Amino acid sequence: RLLLAQDEGNVPLIEELGKTIENKIKMEAKKIRDKYIDPPHTTDFAIMYLPIEGLFAEVLRRPGLHEQLQRDFRISIAGPTTITAHLNALQMGFRTLAVEKRASEVWQLLGAVRNEFVKFGDILDKTHTRLKQASEEIESATRKSRTIERKLKDVQESPASPVGGPSLPGQPVLEQDRTIDASSP
Repeated sequence: RLLLAQDEGNVPLIEELGKTIENKIKMEAKKIRDKYIDPPHTTDFAIMYLPIEGLFAEVLRRPGLHEQLQRDFRISIAGPTTITAHLNALQMGFRTLAVEKRASEVWQLLGAVRNEFVKFGDILDKTHTRLKQASEEIESATRKSRTIERKLKDVQESPASPVGGPSLPGQPVLEQDRTIDASSP
């Protein structure tokens, strides 16, 4: 009817029908707000889709109507040519929020891993110290072993003395070890 009034050039009817469209759009915006906007369960805004490009253009042409819908009802309008752009922008925004949330979780995880890595480094340092001490003790034992081997090389194995035979130097001579020789005085 508005288009017909515009074709006829009927200014009073154009203004009346324009006001009717504005009131109808505001009423629908209020319904959308009351029915669909419920933060934090939903976003704090909604999109009113106007399926006819001419109607979308008429709403944009009305001075201050689009701004009033956004300010008073938290409603953004979209037509057939702009709905895809609106939805893509919203999707990117939600993905960005999800990435930011995950990034925060990743930073927390990295902080925890860093703390664990510091503890792991401390354990490695203690283990290194113990291994170094054990290595030093093994080297000391090896040196002692070589010293003992050298001393044992110096000592030649002496054959076991038969009864009455010569005894080892420094060993006391026992009576049984003395042989009695009849020719000796």
